[in-house]
Amino acid sequence: MIQEISINDLGVIGDATLELGPGFTVVTGETGAGKTMIVTALGLLLGARADAGSVRRGASSAVVEGRWDIPDHATVAERVEDAGGAVEDGELILTRTVSAEGRSRATVGGRGAPVAVLGELADQLVTVHGQSDQIRLTSSTAQRAALDGFGGTAVEKALGRYVAVYDTWQQHAADLETLTRDQDDRLAEAARLREASDEIEAADPQPGEDAELQERSDRLGNLEELRLSAGLAHEAISSESLDGTDVIGLVEAARRAVERVAGADSTLQPVLEQLTELGIQASEASASLSSYLGSLEPDAGHDLELINERRALLAGLTRKYGETIDDVIAFGQRASDRLLELDGDDDRIVALQEAVAQDEQALEQAATTLTQARTKAAADLAKRVTTELKTLAMAGATLVVEVTDAGEYRRHGRDQVAILLQPHSGTDPRPIGKGASGGELSRVMLAIEVVMAGSTTVPTFVFDEVDAGVGGAAAIEIGRRLAKLAERTQVIVVTHLAQVAAFATNHLNVVKDASGAVTSSSVRRLEGDERLQEMARLLSGLGDSASGMEHARELLDVAAQSD
Repeated sequence: MIQEISINDLGVIGDATLELGPGFTVVTGETGAGKTMIVTALGLLLGARADAGSVRRGASSAVVEGRWDIPDHATVAERVEDAGGAVEDGELILTRTVSAEGRSRATVGGRGAPVAVLGELADQLVTVHGQSDQIRLTSSTAQRAALDGFGGTAVEKALGRYVAVYDTWQQHAADLETLTRDQDDRLAEAARLREASDEIEAADPQPGEDAELQERSDRLGNLEELRLSAGLAHEAISSESLDGTDVIGLVEAARRAVERVAGADSTLQPVLEQLTELGIQASEASASLSSYLGSLEPDAGHDLELINERRALLAGLTRKYGETIDDVIAFGQRASDRLLELDGDDDRIVALQEAVAQDEQALEQAATTLTQARTKAAADLAKRVTTELKTLAMAGATLVVEVTDAGEYRRHGRDQVAILLQPHSGTDPRPIGKGASGGELSRVMLAIEVVMAGSTTVPTFVFDEVDAGVGGAAAIEIGRRLAKLAERTQVIVVTHLAQVAAFATNHLNVVKDASGAVTSSSVRRLEGDERLQEMARLLSGLGDSASGMEHARELLDVAAQSD
């Protein structure tokens, strides 16, 4: 709720501070004193359009500051933090500055912010009902939300069930649409993948096969050179001739020569061992070369042709499906997995069609239940508000709350809610913004807010000239209803009727001072005799009238007895 509003150089108000707080605050003052500037100031704090003409003559700018107490309002605090501001100890400070040239600046929680942020916070902080202000329930969305709030647990449960069914239906329908819409593309994809999978499966590539074939191809391509070189090496190490000129023969001759004299000189023993080992190594090398020569394919040309054919087949696969054979094998596995998924689409389409049909049946039932709950709540709301209107000098008026079929399912249901006013019997109900004059509209909204007070989440209501065009007993009932609303929320009312002011728990008076060259106004809180005098002035135009003072006391007594 609003704790305090400070106003500087706005209209006729030079410097004023409104101490508000909980309960019912009434603002009174002489005509032209600047009562409407208070509503204007509040509007600026809530993001209303700035008007350079509202800046007090001779001032460079008008400044309005508001202090809100929002200890438990997490949504407001989050939005303030998003804007870079802060809520400290449950207090939020909003300011708006309007220059004489028409420029406007706003701060939210101590940080500069776009004026639009004030407008976003407004819906959660204050509702203003005035003859020239937008009313809270102008849109069908707001009217539906208000009815749902009034409907309580019955509507809440029905709406929760409907939303759960609706979300499931939407998901199934979206999945089905995707499958059926892309069916041709998916069939084409399956055909491509099946062709690729068949080709890879027929080739049956093995991991690392391309590298292995490359090695074999290189070997067979150089077969004659390999055979000649290996033969020459074998002949040099172990010749079949008997002349002893091969490596084995020469090493053996050297070993025998050293062996004959090694006994005479022990230092030759290591040489003898080395020659013995060398002879063994030469024999092993000869055997290895012999084995290698035996392994060389006798029909190398045919084998090379087969290998090159296989390499060409694998190269074709790598051009299509991956850089290496391992990539091709991985692609084939993915293609197989994807084919299983695509081949199951037909079954999924059938299953989704069945699910959507079941969802639609459940949705119809949930929507019907929700409509019934809303219709019952609408009848109750209309009846109770109409009863309130009869006590607010609108005896012939009837509130009508229509719940009609919008023709399609939406997340909030299939209902369209319209709150209408029938000003007099025999007339057609019209939207509440068009079916009443300014003063009547404020009273209609007062009746609605009183009836819906238990379900509202808005912490502050402001009524400007709610009592226009009424007086006497009807004005007392307006005051009584405002006091009733103030039991649950903060209520601020600008009025010119003592019958309304009598019910306030906080009485502020806009005082006009014309002693200087420029008329200015300030605001002060009235108590005791000062309040009696102001109420007497409202009653008779004379603040010191004895009869007016007596009447004022009677009104205060009536208000006190209503508590």
